[in-house]
Amino acid sequence: MGNEIDLLVNYPRTKRDVNQRAKEKTEEDRIIARQFGKEFFDGDRKHGYGGFSYHPRFWQPVMPTLTEHFELTSTDKLLDIGCAKGFMLYDLVQSIPGMQCFGIDISEYAIKQSLFHVKPNLMVATAEALPFPDKSFDVIISVTTLHNLEKPRLIQALKEIERVKIRGSFITVDAYHNDQEKARMEDWNLTARTVLHVNEWLELFDKAGYTGDFYWFTP
Repeated sequence: MGNEIDLLVNYPRTKRDVNQRAKEKTEEDRIIARQFGKEFFDGDRKHGYGGFSYHPRFWQPVMPTLTEHFELTSTDKLLDIGCAKGFMLYDLVQSIPGMQCFGIDISEYAIKQSLFHVKPNLMVATAEALPFPDKSFDVIISVTTLHNLEKPRLIQALKEIERVKIRGSFITVDAYHNDQEKARMEDWNLTARTVLHVNEWLELFDKAGYTGDFYWFTP
């Protein structure tokens, strides 16, 4: 297993009104959000992002951290699992010209709406059945995506990451350290099907044979 490290430390944090979300959220909202279509990305805020558009202030500050940690160069090949519209990959390509960046997402809508510059390297696919040969990518990244799978599929997705990566990976998942964080997560969560205590996540990583780095998302 790799290291617990916050590679998104420089990603801007937004203030989340968890209590208001808990009051308004319904099971119907979850059903709509889990379709990961237009309503999730660019529909009403109660169904997801409430508008998902590119802005350099989000991922550009993260690029130096990722580049230094993985020692990324123009000769590397990287995969983003859960790439959505490809915003992170776009900033990576701008930061490291010549680097080969690819992405997958289960959302056909997000791929169709992705940025023109990276769209040719994006495809609709699932994390538990990556459409690539063994050892295809130097680095694999997946941010707040894998927890949207039930445990058996999630474990398979982690095994797939191990299969196709060459040297490094980084994932973030919904997690909690105590009962207070667990309650906030339950109030906030729309799409995650696997939300665990950090110790349970470590056990799951070990069971899957995951050797990459990781960090937790808590609202």
